[in-house]
Amino acid sequence: MAETLVIAVGGNALIEDPHHVSVSAQYLAARHTAESLGGLAAAGHKLAIVHGNGPQVGFILRRAELARDVLHEVPLDSCVADTQGALGYNIQMAMGNELKSRKIERSSATIVTQVLVDKNDEAFKNPVKPIGGFMEEDEARRREANDGWKVKEDAGRGWRRVVASPEPLEMLELEVIEALVKSGVITVAAGGGGIPVALNEKGEIEGVEAVIDKDKAASLLARSLNADRLIISTAVPRVCINFGKPDQKELDVITVAEAETLSAEGQFAPGSMLPKIQALVAFVKSTGNEGVITDPPHLTAALDGRAGTRIVP
Repeated sequence: MAETLVIAVGGNALIEDPHHVSVSAQYLAARHTAESLGGLAAAGHKLAIVHGNGPQVGFILRRAELARDVLHEVPLDSCVADTQGALGYNIQMAMGNELKSRKIERSSATIVTQVLVDKNDEAFKNPVKPIGGFMEEDEARRREANDGWKVKEDAGRGWRRVVASPEPLEMLELEVIEALVKSGVITVAAGGGGIPVALNEKGEIEGVEAVIDKDKAASLLARSLNADRLIISTAVPRVCINFGKPDQKELDVITVAEAETLSAEGQFAPGSMLPKIQALVAFVKSTGNEGVITDPPHLTAALDGRAGTRIVP
């Protein structure tokens, strides 16, 4: 039976090799991801795709730094908007070519998505999300004083700018996304977690310097659409506990309660697997539907219960 699926694809789905990051290389990565998604489209599932954009935003910021003597800098919310368009184009083209090769007549579209956050979110008081390149401390302190940046030393590798990662509250283009998904259009939305916006004193929308977690945004979208399943595609076929140890164990099916217990025990790394587990738990709790984590080649098998890690109520 055809389902409504929200699928979050990470950076590994768009940049496969850190030594080959050209636009053409990124398209090839998107094409490989489209091959995996093609099976879901062929089965008639209605798809909403949320993608990461961390490396691509970093490229834009680096270009702006190199050209700052001759060109204006680019606000972070505009960087997210830029990558939504460019990466959405890559995914649309890749999906279009994949569907054509399968003789499937379906359209794809990208929605530049604004995501509302609270300007009083606690995350703004303690920014922790590193963006952009590394700097010497002198440069970091100068940008802190002159540009109002928050900067932190990053594990002995240098200094970086850090920004807030607030909770996503609402997708302002939800009605458009929902209409497209329901009509069968393969819809790319909330790329990079969405463009972070907030209400100012006049009640008007304005962009904010922040980064929204892509998996949290995908969870919000899946809950808002009441999707049948939220699937987070990552670099591993299944979630593991005791990762990297002799007693490492792959997880097949776990309940929300088990996922929360394992999270509390520190089984999932805060910067990688933990936010994915938390995003899926929030979805399953809200909808009673199933969450799945797997890698792109196992997407179709994961829907049949033959691969991946499933989180159930």
